[in-house]
Amino acid sequence: MQYQITGEPMPVVICSIANGESIISEGGAMSWMTPNMEMQTSAGGIGKAFGRMFSGESMFQNIYSARGGDGMIAFASSFPGSIRAVKITPDHPIIVQKSGFLAAETGVELSVYFQRKIGTGLFGGEGFVMQKLSGNGTAFLEIDGTAIEYVLAPGQQMVVDTGYLAMMDASCTMDIQSVQGLKNKLFGGESFFNTVVTGPGKIILQTMPISGFAGAISRVLPKSGN
Repeated sequence: MQYQITGEPMPVVICSIANGESIISEGGAMSWMTPNMEMQTSAGGIGKAFGRMFSGESMFQNIYSARGGDGMIAFASSFPGSIRAVKITPDHPIIVQKSGFLAAETGVELSVYFQRKIGTGLFGGEGFVMQKLSGNGTAFLEIDGTAIEYVLAPGQQMVVDTGYLAMMDASCTMDIQSVQGLKNKLFGGESFFNTVVTGPGKIILQTMPISGFAGAISRVLPKSGN
C-alpha cells in the first residue's frame, strides 16, 4: 500500500491498494474510492467487537479489498485537524484517544485499553478506556487540530491538560496530578487535574481537542429562549 495525506485543515489520506490487498476502517470513514474496491463488514469475533465498542468505536469494521486490478480509496478526517500515519509492529503497539483510529492495513488490530489506575481513567481527561493498536502494519490516526510530537526519554515527563493527549507509545505510562492550591483550582481557569505522561516513548499532542472546541462554541451560542 502507498498513501498520500493532503488537505489540512480538513485532511484526507488517499491510499493506493494493490490488487488483492485490503484495508480496514470504521463505518462511515470512507470518502471516495474506485469501483473495484469491494467492501465487507465484519465484527471480527464477539470479544473484539465489544472491545471496540467500549473503546469508543463501532462494533463492526469495514474491510475494503482491491479486486481485478489496483484500486484507490480515501478516508477523510471528521474534524478539522491532522492525519498521522504510524507504523505498528509487534514490539511497538500504541495507545490512542477514543475515536482516534481512522484506517489501517489489515495486519493492525484494534482493541480496548483500560487504564490501570482508576483515578487516571476518571480524572485524566482521556476516559477510563482508550484504544490500543497492535500487530503489524500502517495505521492512520485522526488528530484534533495540529499534531505536536515529542519523544520522551526514560523517566522524562510531560504534563498535559485534559484532552490534549492524542497518542502515546505503549511503553509510556499515564497518571494524574492534581492542580496545587485551592485558589489555582477555583480561579485558574484550568482543570482540577492534569494528565502526566512518563517516557520512554513518543507522544502526539493535539492543539484543538474536540471537547474544548465544543465548549468554546457553546459559550457563544444564543441561549434557548433568548
